[in-house]
Amino acid sequence: MSTDVLTDPAKPAPAPGSTAPDRSGSPRLRGLLWLTIRQGRPMLWILGVLLLLLAADLLWIHVVCRHTVGILRRTGCYSPESWDNTHCWILLSPIDRPNFWFVSVLQPVVTAVPLLIGVFIGAPLLAQEHERGTIRLVRAQSVSPVRWLAARLAVPGLAVLAVTGVLAALMTWVWWTDIVHGPVAFDPPFQFFTYPALGVAPVAWSLFALALGVLVGQLVRRTLPAMFLTGALVAIVHGLVRWARPSFYPTVDVVAPLRAMQPTNAWLVDTKTVMPDGSRVSSVACIEAHRCDGATGTWLSYHPSGHLVPVQLVEAGVLLVLTVLALTAAFRLVRR
Repeated sequence: MSTDVLTDPAKPAPAPGSTAPDRSGSPRLRGLLWLTIRQGRPMLWILGVLLLLLAADLLWIHVVCRHTVGILRRTGCYSPESWDNTHCWILLSPIDRPNFWFVSVLQPVVTAVPLLIGVFIGAPLLAQEHERGTIRLVRAQSVSPVRWLAARLAVPGLAVLAVTGVLAALMTWVWWTDIVHGPVAFDPPFQFFTYPALGVAPVAWSLFALALGVLVGQLVRRTLPAMFLTGALVAIVHGLVRWARPSFYPTVDVVAPLRAMQPTNAWLVDTKTVMPDGSRVSSVACIEAHRCDGATGTWLSYHPSGHLVPVQLVEAGVLLVLTVLALTAAFRLVRR
């Protein structure tokens, strides 16, 4: 058979050893990046769906709160003094459900996101490679282990950074716009579930949990033990950071009248009773020894709501250092 039948004279076949140019006009991913994205498709889908659901909830909360506030302002029912009126109380009631959903559901969920990222994304990343034996195939390739690990971490790292960044921005926006400055909600920023769901905290904790999970998976080399150990370590570090958090920024110390209420939306770190000679006695000592007769005031040490940003920046810096240390150890181990 003639070769003219198999080839097009207008489009000669490429020479042996050459690569035909891609005339489709669309870029194609190749090599390590393509492989990493293909391996991480389930993770990317899960993060995308999680972000979509949480963003839809937050937008719903904002729309309901804005709509209710608009009705309250138009009808003269926005001030607390008018809520004794049955009509105003009925108009105010629709705002209870979104406030409850934000404080009691979304904040705990966002607080748990870094832990879930470390357990289900970071820990299995290298532990599965060792457990399945595919790490041997990786080491047999021409790509260096360091370059392979960098590509392996790039996709989940960027995905976690993007998802948690958008989620933290939306959470902070709704909290500031509709909760703190809403008509009825009271949600101080330093509460247990409020603080880790706002500002840079979700991003910093998620990146740290991801890096810690990768390091634990590299050391343990078994998926389930690595997941359990990562969860335990993230919880332990969270407890230690929470214990040290009051010292991340200088507190405000004031002497107030006896039995004074703490400042609104503030985090009360310590309180003592001031005696006539200027000494400070703890509340426990007052109760047990009855030593507080003749007290002149109350000493308060607290973080006002304005300290949220500097405290979080210091905490994010600490977590960034821990993240870099974990990644450095993981790269050194994979190089060996």
